[in-house]
Amino acid sequence: MEKEIYSQLPNVLLPWYEQNKRDLPWRKDREPYHVWLSEIMLQQTRVEAVKGYYQRFLQAFPTIKDLANADDALLNKLWEGLGYYSRVRNLKKAAQIIMNEHGGQFPGKYEDVLKLPGIGQYTAGAICSIAFHQKTPAVDGNVLRVVSRLTNDPTPIDAPAFKKKARSALLEVYPDEAGIFTQALMELGATVCGPNRKPDCDNCPCMNFCQGYKMGTAEALPVKLPKRERKIEERTVFIFNCNGCFAFEKRPPEGLLAGLWQFPNCKGILDVSRALEIAEGMGVKPTELLRTVEKKHIFTHIRWEMLGVYMKAGVKDPRFSWFSADEVERDVALPTAFRQFWDDMQ
Repeated sequence: MEKEIYSQLPNVLLPWYEQNKRDLPWRKDREPYHVWLSEIMLQQTRVEAVKGYYQRFLQAFPTIKDLANADDALLNKLWEGLGYYSRVRNLKKAAQIIMNEHGGQFPGKYEDVLKLPGIGQYTAGAICSIAFHQKTPAVDGNVLRVVSRLTNDPTPIDAPAFKKKARSALLEVYPDEAGIFTQALMELGATVCGPNRKPDCDNCPCMNFCQGYKMGTAEALPVKLPKRERKIEERTVFIFNCNGCFAFEKRPPEGLLAGLWQFPNCKGILDVSRALEIAEGMGVKPTELLRTVEKKHIFTHIRWEMLGVYMKAGVKDPRFSWFSADEVERDVALPTAFRQFWDDMQ
């Protein structure tokens, strides 16, 4: 039964995709660099959010050589707000490898693509199928959701065995129009059979052979493994303003938000008197407490509960870097966890 279901996909999805595909900037061509960049940006990120970033990034770095030679500060600034900053660090590392080991040409072999930093099975499959029309399935959450519903399979889609099985089954039916088929599967899983909403079965090209639709279980699928509880960390964040300049510091070069700018901060939620003591110890000589604001930020496995303490400072202590508001907007790449305190002032 499952083989029959998979075998019908190419004939149904290829014409459906040509009629229903969204107009997205990275679908204008099959240039490997463009496909690669879009796939990295789209990891864990909504399509609408990526559109502007993608176009600005290519304007700044139109070639792989430009990316390999990119200034880290500008890279981070262009990525500001997209999150998961290891992605942009790996983009530059991979670009340098492409320049040094592949003569500046994006590698055309799946095995070589898979070796590049920041690229796993899914991304390598997407690049090789879309850019080079190779029969390399790209199996992500959207595709796994489609497969789960089509086959009425209650196996958790985040179980490695399910992903392996789906990839193998798709490989057997991949048509010569590999790149179009890959994008058609993605499109179906992102729209008609999309996440976090009721599937639009009445407008699905697979309705006639979808077992989830036939059995009335499509809306209940897919099943996922229980999520791991996020660790909660508390932080007090200091926003020091000294004559229109604001204090920032770089995060450590390794770990969470590596190498990005942040407001000075410390562990724990401090009361006002203790926050003033800590600020004194930072050498900024606080002159006025302006206000406090509570914020939170959720990472994949951690949730930060934060108290922002806004203060006027009498001294620009040299342990910090001080920037005017214009300089912050132009030069300082602030991750969203800290950017929200800045935006709160605007």
